[in-house]
Amino acid sequence: MKTILAKKETVQPKWHLVDAEGQVLGRLAVKIANLIRGRHKAAYTPHVDTGDFVVVINAEKIVLTGKKEEQNRYMSFSGYVGGERYRKLSDVRANKPEYIIQHAVKGMLPKNRLAVQMLKKLRVFAGPNHTHEAQNPVKVAL
Repeated sequence: MKTILAKKETVQPKWHLVDAEGQVLGRLAVKIANLIRGRHKAAYTPHVDTGDFVVVINAEKIVLTGKKEEQNRYMSFSGYVGGERYRKLSDVRANKPEYIIQHAVKGMLPKNRLAVQMLKKLRVFAGPNHTHEAQNPVKVAL
């Protein structure tokens, strides 16, 4: 029996639609990261981008457990002295709710150049409408 490794040329990516309304952030991010990496496929190969495209809608209605809404903070650094900036999760949810899911999924991908390519296959939208109807994404029940 031979082991078959996927090649970049033979991968046929599909489009998935995920509704984030009422979903717990961490549990949803794991499932999205697995779809983006291609771990659900039989031809999964760690060093090849075998994953699919994922469109997430209703990002503003994501649920967090416990006191994370008040306690979680996102740090960004400008590169200058004193350039650290912290934002509460509640502020991020009000201004840019897509960032919450993107940040969680990014943390669950491998830390290499392949992860940068994989993250480009994630499309997150705050409301119920998205711009990828032409790709006919299949709704995924998570």
